[in-house]
Amino acid sequence: MLAIRLPEDIENRLDQLAKRTGRTKTFYAREAVLAHIEDLEDTYLAEATLENIRAGRSKTLALESVMKKHGVEG
Repeated sequence: MLAIRLPEDIENRLDQLAKRTGRTKTFYAREAVLAHIEDLEDTYLAEATLENIRAGRSKTLALESVMKKHGVEG
């Protein structure tokens, strides 16, 4: 179960879309989450990783060393 608060203008747009198409607001909210969850994961997880690298909690590897380790030519 998920409950969200939306800005009034977005709530109105969602309501109008639902009325015009005969679908529910929940249907469109679900569609929006499904369409964008991967991008959100990529963005926020990348930001967290970068923060860990900058703070010295994670290390990076040179692309060349990774390619060599796995036998990939560049």
